[in-house]
Amino acid sequence: MDIFDWLSEKGIPYKNKDLIMNAFVHSSYVNEHKTFLDDNERLEFMGDAVLQVWTTTKLFLLEPPLHEGEMTTLRAQLVCEEALAQYTRTLKLNRFLLLGVGEEKTGGRERDSILADMFEALLGAVYLDSGYASVDKILEEVITPTINKPKSEKVIDYKTKLQEFIQSDSRKTVRYEVVNMSGPSNKPEFEVVVLLDDIILGRGVGFSKKKAEQQAARDAFEKMVK
Repeated sequence: MDIFDWLSEKGIPYKNKDLIMNAFVHSSYVNEHKTFLDDNERLEFMGDAVLQVWTTTKLFLLEPPLHEGEMTTLRAQLVCEEALAQYTRTLKLNRFLLLGVGEEKTGGRERDSILADMFEALLGAVYLDSGYASVDKILEEVITPTINKPKSEKVIDYKTKLQEFIQSDSRKTVRYEVVNMSGPSNKPEFEVVVLLDDIILGRGVGFSKKKAEQQAARDAFEKMVK
């Protein structure tokens, strides 16, 4: 079975095969196969936005209605890196991932950060190729059953909490910037700062940009609420 068989099995139409395939191309594969010009990072960006809209809408329409704080916490749990990686495994999408030899040997096919990025990239590709209804078919299968399960309170979306704290006093928006990347190419560690008007509010490190951003937001938030 390839990804197009998988899409057909789910009743999801497709037109642009190159676009769909691009969702599964990791940067390590591009480095070793020069015929591939792009990895899946741009599609991941698109998929992240689609995922946020879908989950926000889903939570907003729940009955009985949830408070804003409850929706924020639950959304963070549903779209965190670990959750997205688990959706990928549930759907057995990691078998379609294209990795470089080194990344494959070091367990990249099971690494949460890579699987989460690939899942978002697929959502972006499907959305661009056949629209929101097709994305809905994928997310209804894996996220909707999860919403009704008991959740741990340990997941906190510090990026949202920080932005809400900043906007309670002004209309300004913070931004995140990668200032350093270290370690081997198959497992880089990112250092990120969060800035407001070019003033550094906090720093964070992590083995993915998203984790580093969350750590930077947490650092800033905890400093500001003291």
